[in-house]
This record gives sequence, C-alpha cells and structure tokens, in this order.
Amino acid sequence: MRIALGIEYQGNQYKGWQRQRNAPSVQQHIETSLENILQHPVSVTCAGRTDAGVHATGQVVHFDTEVTRPDKAYTRGMNTLLPNDIAVTWCQSMEDDFHARFSAFSRRYRYVIYNAALRPGVLQPGMTHIYQPLDAQLMHEGAQYLLGEHDFTTFRASYCQSNSPIRTVESVSVYRNGRYVIVDIRANAFLHHMVRNIVGSLLLVGQKEHPPQWMADLLSAHDRTLAAATAKPNGLYLTKVYYPERFDLPAIPLGPLFLED
Repeated sequence: MRIALGIEYQGNQYKGWQRQRNAPSVQQHIETSLENILQHPVSVTCAGRTDAGVHATGQVVHFDTEVTRPDKAYTRGMNTLLPNDIAVTWCQSMEDDFHARFSAFSRRYRYVIYNAALRPGVLQPGMTHIYQPLDAQLMHEGAQYLLGEHDFTTFRASYCQSNSPIRTVESVSVYRNGRYVIVDIRANAFLHHMVRNIVGSLLLVGQKEHPPQWMADLLSAHDRTLAAATAKPNGLYLTKVYYPERFDLPAIPLGPLFLED
C-alpha cells in the first residue's frame, strides 16, 4: 500500500530535507515518527530535497507499508510525535504508480524578503531582511528574461549534481506587499541553489546596481562567477508541487499571509 503525505516545515533548525549521519534533518524526523506508528522501518521519498535552512509549505512524500492505519494516525498521530516546526497537513492512499518525485511535472517556490530599514521583531526566521530599498517592479522586469527553456548554468551551484543545466521556467513574478517583497517562481525542475542564485542577482537589480536586462546577460553568459552571491536560505519556501489531475491530491493553501495568492 502506498501512502502520500503533505508536509510543512520551518527549516532553520535542520541541515536540509535529506537524512544525514551527524546532523538533524526533516526526513529523519518524518521517518522516525512513521516507524513509531507502523512498527517497521520506513523510507520516505520526497518531491524536492530542500537545502539547509529552507522551508516548505507544500512538500509531498510517499512511502510503502503493508500495515493498515487510519488516516488520523498519519495526521494527528504523527503531529504529536513530530517537533513543533514540522507538521503533516494531509494524507491519502495512492495507486502504486504514484511517485512523489517522478510523478511531479513542476514545482513552485517563493522567496520572502522583509524590505525595511530596521529588522522585524516577529516571523524573522522565515524571511530574509534587506534594509536597502528595493524596486520590486525592476526586479519583476528582470525576472521575465528567465521565462522559458534555458541553460541555467549561471544560476547553478558549482557542486550541483544534475546531468543537465537545462530547465524550463513556467512563470515568475516579483511583487511588493507592504514591507514584503515576494519572488514567486515555477519551473519543471530546479538546479541546486537555482532559486537563491536568481534572487541574489534580482536583489542587485532591485537596488538599481544593474538594469533588468542584466538578468538576460547573465543567463546567456553561462558563467556562475558573473552573477551575484547566493541569497540566504531563510527566505525560501517550497510552496507547491504539481501532479497530474488523475492523482487527485488535496488542494491546500500556500501558507502564511505573505505567501498567499
């Protein structure tokens, strides 16, 4: 029997999603809580392995078991066992051909910037504070050059293990909501640090150090050294994973107020 779960977490205290030998991870806590409920070893597969310090409001995982448990064991039951910064948001029995990673056809991330002269007193772990004024419209104009299928080598981590730098950005927008500037990007898949590297360069556009056209120049250069520094992880959220309609997964809100559509 294959079970899918929706997972939400704040990543500040974890060295990323993936289980590690000597560091806390989200996967470790999910698997440990499942093993407590099912009384057998469990290995979960996620839709996207987030990096250290990165959050998720729409992570999806699947696992297999021959043990029957009611849905509330995977929702309320797991949530009593998990740390307060990790939660199960839904569960659903799936056909065996569902795969959290390979069945997905696109993923969506949002990067949350708190743009004010002074740092915030609340919600700070889930945002990146930029005190220099940002022009969100210029950032949005620059981001539009990324739409479509491109070689994203310029925005790829040097140690990225993907076989190809080609990705398709399906939508991208940058907008301001009061003191928050939100970067929203959806693509068929992402390279390691791709979103954070894009945001790092968009920040320089927003600070008027470069024109929007600079993003196109960076993209065509295929040279990571020409782009800006990688943006911090604490503003980044995996907000949604898209699957074919036949799987009929639950539709859930994208997260806190500054993340909503």
